[in-house]
Amino acid sequence: MILATLGKARLFALVALAALGVAPFARANINDYEFTLIEKEIKKGDAIVSVRLIHKPDGKLVPDAVIFATRLDMAPDAMEMMTTDIEPLPSTERGVYRFKTVLTMAGRWRLSLAAKLQGENGTLESKLMLKALP
Repeated sequence: MILATLGKARLFALVALAALGVAPFARANINDYEFTLIEKEIKKGDAIVSVRLIHKPDGKLVPDAVIFATRLDMAPDAMEMMTTDIEPLPSTERGVYRFKTVLTMAGRWRLSLAAKLQGENGTLESKLMLKALP
């Protein structure tokens, strides 16, 4: 009887902590996540750039990230001021994020992303390099 009461009290405490937004369990580190390019080389012109968001410890794809900052520039070719518009597109696959852009010239482009992940503290920031082919 006493053990059952202790079990119920522990369960009640966990539910109360969760309701207050205080998780009694350790969360993953924001550095346990990374964006990776699906294609590192894309033909110059109208393009779709796709990235995966991966939880590195288990390799699982992470859906429902809120990507709030994007930038595409030619910093890898010493032309950081050369930018192009980038527009989010709906994804057809969980954990894959797609963007519509125009790669205006051949060369190396840097895709910068900033995202918030559900249940995690901090901001995930990534800088990925892709190559626009002639």
